[in-house]
Amino acid sequence: MIQGSIVALVTPMNAAGAVDEKSLQRLVEFHIEQGSDALVAVGTTGESATLNEDEHCRVIELVISYAGGRIPVIAGTGANCTREAIHLTQRAKQLGADASLLVTPYYNKPTQEGLFLHYQAIADRANPWPATHQPPHSSPPHPAPDRPQNPPQTSPPVPRSQTAATGYVPFPPA
Repeated sequence: MIQGSIVALVTPMNAAGAVDEKSLQRLVEFHIEQGSDALVAVGTTGESATLNEDEHCRVIELVISYAGGRIPVIAGTGANCTREAIHLTQRAKQLGADASLLVTPYYNKPTQEGLFLHYQAIADRANPWPATHQPPHSSPPHPAPDRPQNPPQTSPPVPRSQTAATGYVPFPPA
C-alpha cells in the first residue's frame, strides 16, 4: 500500500504554454530529496483539464522516468468522459504507473447510477483498481451509501478520498 506524504505535482509550463520538462524533472527531484513517499502526476492539481492527451500521457511518462522507481507514481487518469478515463488509465498502466487516481466526473454532475456505471466501466475495461478523488467545489457527491460501491463479482473495492493525498489503488501485478 502506498502511504505517507503523497504529493500532487503541479505541471510546470514554459512561456510558450508547453510542458516545461526540465522544471518538471527538478520538481520531481525536489520532492524525492525532501522525503515524499509518492507523487501524483496530472491529478486535478496538475492541469489535467488543460492538457491534451499527448501532453497528459507525456507528463505521466516523464514523472515515472524521473522518479526512476525510487518512489511510486500515481497517475491522474480521471475525466468527465468515461471512454477517455478508460483510455488514460490503460495508457498510465502501460507507461508503468504504480496506481491510478480518478476524479469524480465534474461539472456535468452525473446521477448516482451514472457514477456507478462510470466507475464500473473503468474497473471492467482498464483493470486497475482506481481510487476516486472528489474536489468539493466542482464534483457531485460520490455514490450514495445505499448504492453498491463496487462492480459486482471479482472487482475489488474502490477507495474514496477528498484529496489526492489520501486515496490510491495500485495496479494489479502483471
